[in-house]
Amino acid sequence: MPVIELSYDRLGSRLVGVGSVPLAYDRWGSRVRQLGQLPLEYDQLGSRLRSIGDLVIEYDRWGSRPVALGGWRLGYDRLGSRLRQVGPYPLTYRRWGSQVETIGPMRLHHDRLGNRPKRVELPAGSAGLSQDLLIALFFVLHRVERTREQQQGQPTN
Repeated sequence: MPVIELSYDRLGSRLVGVGSVPLAYDRWGSRVRQLGQLPLEYDQLGSRLRSIGDLVIEYDRWGSRPVALGGWRLGYDRLGSRLRQVGPYPLTYRRWGSQVETIGPMRLHHDRLGNRPKRVELPAGSAGLSQDLLIALFFVLHRVERTREQQQGQPTN
């Protein structure tokens, strides 16, 4: 089974690479500006991700929860708080719903403390991470991190 390593900065707080795909941050290092060759755009206040490459992110009428990523609809649990589907890719969780375990065919493996994903396992026979899977993976990791920051009362840039 192919395995994709997730790389973090020296402090271990910022994701800087998904396999061979680098993430570039803004001048202050708080927001991802590029996922490989795909530019990321934010709203005027810089708090909400608006697009990944050509895929526009649509939000609900309150503007707080994404409901679509390009042509993909996003599905949530009954309470509407936990992401359950990104287009064709269902999400599963472990540990009482605090950690994403799978995104479609990808299985995430977390560090010893279980705080952050460190590897992504692809199904046997996969040639590698397709652009669709890369975008779904990044979107979910970004969404999980934003949710964690909001729960901890930290800035959400």
